[in-house]
This record gives sequence, structure tokens and C-alpha cells, in this order.
Amino acid sequence: MSQASYFTQEGLDKLLKELHQLKAVERPSISKQIAEARDKGDLSENAEYHAAKEAQGLLELKISKMEDIVSNAKVIDPSTLDHSKVLILSKVKIKNQKTGAIMNYTIVTENEANLKEGKISVNSPVAKGLLGKKVGDKVKVVTPAGEMGLEILEVSI
Repeated sequence: MSQASYFTQEGLDKLLKELHQLKAVERPSISKQIAEARDKGDLSENAEYHAAKEAQGLLELKISKMEDIVSNAKVIDPSTLDHSKVLILSKVKIKNQKTGAIMNYTIVTENEANLKEGKISVNSPVAKGLLGKKVGDKVKVVTPAGEMGLEILEVSI
């Protein structure tokens, strides 16, 4: 039995779009490749056929995993969250106490993390250190690069 996966509505919509792409575009494309390779004759020594069948197996596995995630998906409603402290979906402005660097992050689920977009996983060391804290709090966070002192400047949704 699979565990629940938490998403924002935006994240779930993105996953559903990707799943639709795999089913509606990728699956028929691979089926066509298999049919073309089958038409070339002897299947026992047909590398194109075996490669297409392997690609089909990998695609079906990916689709199956994504369907499992979608079936157990729970959408987080931001209106039900406490905006006074850092929680999942919080937008946090923090200051590195050592370097003075200001950083802006949104704390998101594991499935939606994307550092380029400023979205960090709720399971990351920085997010774990910030969760439950309020504006003005100072925290020490242990990261693979070493210990960081951070100050929370702003929290919003």
C-alpha cells in the first residue's frame, strides 16, 4: 500500500499533464516503433524490436508509478495553514548570518522541489531547520556544506 503524497494544486496539475503526455503521445509512439520493427522480419535478431520493447517496459513502469502517486495524492489547501510560522507552502525570506546573503525560498513537497525556481523540499536540511519558526527567529542548520546560521526575515503564503 502506498503512502499519501502531498501536492499543491499546481504541482498535481503538472504531474497530471506529464502523465497525459506519457499516455497520449509516448505510448502510441513506442507502439508504432514496435510495429515497424516487427515488420522487418526475424524478431530473434532484431535489435530495434528489442530496444523498443525495453523502452515500452520502462515507459509502462513509469506510467504505473505516476498513476500510483496520483491515486494517493492529497492537495494541500494554503488557506488552512497558519501564516505566522514557517510551514509547508510558506514563502520564507532568510538571511545567512555569516555572509549576510538574503535568500528567498518556498517550502514545498518533495515532489515539487526545484532549486532553480526557489522551491526547496520540506525534507531538506534548511527547510527542516526553519519549520515551525517565526519571523525574527535565528536557527542553526546543518547542511552537507557545514553548519549555517540563518535568521528569518519574512514569512508569507
